[in-house]
Amino acid sequence: MAKKKKRKSTPKKSPVKQTPAKTKKESVVKPGFIIGAVIAAVVITAIIIAAAVSNKNNDDTDKTSSQASATSSTSSEVSIDAEKTYYADIDVKDYGLITIELKPNVAPVTVQNFVDLANSGFYDGLTFHRIMEGFMMQGGDPDGNGTGGSGKTIVGEFSQNGYENTLSHVRGTVSMARSSGNFDSASSQFFIVHKDSTFLDGSYAAFGTVTSGMEIVDKICTDAKPTDNNGTIKPEEQPIINSIKIRNA
Repeated sequence: MAKKKKRKSTPKKSPVKQTPAKTKKESVVKPGFIIGAVIAAVVITAIIIAAAVSNKNNDDTDKTSSQASATSSTSSEVSIDAEKTYYADIDVKDYGLITIELKPNVAPVTVQNFVDLANSGFYDGLTFHRIMEGFMMQGGDPDGNGTGGSGKTIVGEFSQNGYENTLSHVRGTVSMARSSGNFDSASSQFFIVHKDSTFLDGSYAAFGTVTSGMEIVDKICTDAKPTDNNGTIKPEEQPIINSIKIRNA
């Protein structure tokens, strides 16, 4: 399925300044001079130690911050586990909630793509632009006319493309739309089957099933007023997707 290390700088220690020996006129060093030298040496040593400790603490803090940042970045990524159950709640303005059980064990690439788009907010505010009562309702196109996508396409997970897919296109099945001449052209557009359409089996990637809200699908399909035999809906009449939220059981 298709989803920096901060360079540690070596702490710089304050250099110990070396004073050239002076020519002494007296053969005996005065006690006051010795005491002053000792005090100066102690002060310099203390400064060096303090600087080293400070640099180490700063370095440790930078390392901790870098690790925390990396952990945060990793935790924000959602990788689908085929052994778990995931749901998508589609909130349709003025209609209500349609809940879909996703099937990553059947179409893992398709489910991952759908989840990524939903989690990024891609679908929020988009519409169902093509609705055919007795067949299906299609949405997820940013252009609202059947020609748009996310900018990324995925492989078609269905038998005609060499992938086993056991989901049949019966009432309530959710599948990916694609262009007729390219098996690997699915992007963001998906459709919900209104009435059994098993003639689509093997040529479209089904990836989920409606578990609640089919009465909403019925209502949307019966309310629709297509302008042609292809289910085209006027932009101002297209049902709006408020959001799609992903959750797992």
